[in-house]
Amino acid sequence: MKRATVGPLPGVTQDIAGFKIAHQPSIYVLDTPGVLVPSIPDIETGLKLALAGSIKDSVVGEDRISQYLLAVLNTRGTPFHWKNSNNRRMEGIQYEAEEKVDYSLKNLRPSRRKLPTKSHVLYVEDLVTEVQCALYSTLSEFNGNMEDESDLEVLIEQQFEALQKALKIPNKGCEARLMVSKKFLTLFRTGKLGPFILDDVPEANPLS
Repeated sequence: MKRATVGPLPGVTQDIAGFKIAHQPSIYVLDTPGVLVPSIPDIETGLKLALAGSIKDSVVGEDRISQYLLAVLNTRGTPFHWKNSNNRRMEGIQYEAEEKVDYSLKNLRPSRRKLPTKSHVLYVEDLVTEVQCALYSTLSEFNGNMEDESDLEVLIEQQFEALQKALKIPNKGCEARLMVSKKFLTLFRTGKLGPFILDDVPEANPLS
């Protein structure tokens, strides 16, 4: 049986391909390249598309995409929501892994061939908690003005340092920054940080 090639980033499908999924009656499914708007109206729209993976990371840069994601999380106060909804784990509940396994960025992506072990699941949960704690701590200690671009940039730089420690990435200068960005984006795109709507949701009018 023919299978369509898929991937987490755009640009995988480059030709039109047909797949027969039924014989009586004959039903075909077409796999076509994705279509993007011919022009992006503003920078924020472009960053949203890049964050969602609709634009290759190399076009915008993982560092800049991660900065935008942190800005969105901070201005919405998302780390405070994590604290309220996941209080017990964020207070430092630890686990003991049944086996010692070396994990990398690839371990955060779902695999079709084998189910994740209990140690793997606990590792990812603990990693997510460490990231959430790092962002919550830096945001709760922030004394600046969130609407001031300079203050927000200072906060984001502090959060990059905190994320590097949470993700246990050794200090390697620019290389470490890139690794932090890639892992942070992977956690977001695989849904580990929770569901998000990047567009502003209009406020509901109260019932009279």
